[in-house]
Amino acid sequence: MEFFLQPLTLVTFFPLLGVLLLFFLPSDKKNLLRWTAMGFTLGTLGISLWVLELFNAPNPHLQLVAKYDWITVAGWNIQYHMGVDGLSILLLLLTTFLTPISIFSTWTAVEERVKEFMIFFLMLEIGMVGVFLAQDLFLFYVFWEFTLIPMYFLIGIWGGPRRIYAAIKFFLYTMAGSGLMLLALLGPGIEGKTFSLPDLISSGGIPTNTQFWLFLAFTAAFAIKVPMWPLHSWLPDAHVEAPTAGSVILAGVLLKMGTYGFLRFNIPLFPQAAVDLAPWMALFATIGILYGAALAFAQSDVKKLVAYSSVSHLGFVILGLFALNPEGISGAILQMFNHGISTGALFLLVGMIYEQTHTREIKVYGGLWKITPVFGTVMLIVALSSMGLPGLNGFIGEFTILLGAFGSTAINNPWYAGLSALGIIMAAIYILTMFQNMFLGPEGSIVEELKKRGHVLRDLNRREIIIMIPMLIFIFWVGLYPKPFFDLIGPTVDNLVAALQTTTLALP
Repeated sequence: MEFFLQPLTLVTFFPLLGVLLLFFLPSDKKNLLRWTAMGFTLGTLGISLWVLELFNAPNPHLQLVAKYDWITVAGWNIQYHMGVDGLSILLLLLTTFLTPISIFSTWTAVEERVKEFMIFFLMLEIGMVGVFLAQDLFLFYVFWEFTLIPMYFLIGIWGGPRRIYAAIKFFLYTMAGSGLMLLALLGPGIEGKTFSLPDLISSGGIPTNTQFWLFLAFTAAFAIKVPMWPLHSWLPDAHVEAPTAGSVILAGVLLKMGTYGFLRFNIPLFPQAAVDLAPWMALFATIGILYGAALAFAQSDVKKLVAYSSVSHLGFVILGLFALNPEGISGAILQMFNHGISTGALFLLVGMIYEQTHTREIKVYGGLWKITPVFGTVMLIVALSSMGLPGLNGFIGEFTILLGAFGSTAINNPWYAGLSALGIIMAAIYILTMFQNMFLGPEGSIVEELKKRGHVLRDLNRREIIIMIPMLIFIFWVGLYPKPFFDLIGPTVDNLVAALQTTTLALP
């Protein structure tokens, strides 16, 4: 019983109770199925807030640790080892916050096989939470792989016309990286006969002569998941074909599993390799920022535009992580949270208008501001947040990242920060162009066509406003008063950077 009452075990596996209950509910009771899934995701959110209350921010070490022997054979010791610290607390909260919002967004969007949809979504939440809390390499890998299954079916069953292609592409890309990660995590295990991340780090980490290749193998898996340029081609297809709730959780949480992997594993396990390869990681991040922004501007499909913007925005996260200083890493962690909120909100809004028009082509829209003023106002706030307007959440993360990258002794080249700053200008161009074409000017052809059919575009309804209000609160909260968020992550980040300075030869 003690095992199940551990806060981190409870927050990870509480959705499993919902899965078991859904199996016994009748498939034709759609609202009952929806409210049951919603109730368990809200319960998980409540437990994560309890974890936050128990979390002692000034303590830089793992907290609320749950550690039990799991697989012990031939000298190997694989453990059920969970813990939370400043590197993962915001991502835990982001996951449990976005999941009920995503489910609430499906009330009218998902009408077929509702029972199966809710089961897969709750299973996905289990895997995502587990990824951010696992402190054993093998356990992390199990949760990492587990997330592939429900996401594959969410895209493949409830996605768009090319859903099978997108689902298979998503699965194959991620599995390719996971295979390399599986081989790589055997390296630390063989070295120390343990997969415990804290034990491996405290014992001095991985020998310098083997760090380089293990770093590259882990990088392959995490870079695909982010996705980093040039391994990004699966993302637009997955986003475009996924249902709205799937796109929200894919952009908001699943992509962060890749950036979190760099933070949790690559940097502390392979510190010398991280320092040596930091300039190269910064180069790929900078290319991704500019390339993603350029492709976003070229899109005619608004959902693809948001998808490519993720490639650009997450390039900033990689740049901050490999600045390897407190400013860069803290900004990167906060930007993971910010991106989940802003891009998740954009996908929600795109899904809301798509439900009425059944098109995402920017050119057929126009004049929406006059017809749907509430929708237009919310979209404007979220769009400005995504492009990094001061006073909103996106600005704080990107500014801190650029500050860290500019003064980074690991990157040792301020031009990366300078060129990356162009990505912010490019974001303003493609986002404002999109907003101009969709919301201002004369009414678009889709509006006229709907009028001929006797359908007038409606503004946001009460349920949709309820969905968007929490997103807007965080957009303004982080933008105007980010101190509580930096207080949560700061001590652990300082501890990580201090460890880097003592265990590497090249970082002064």
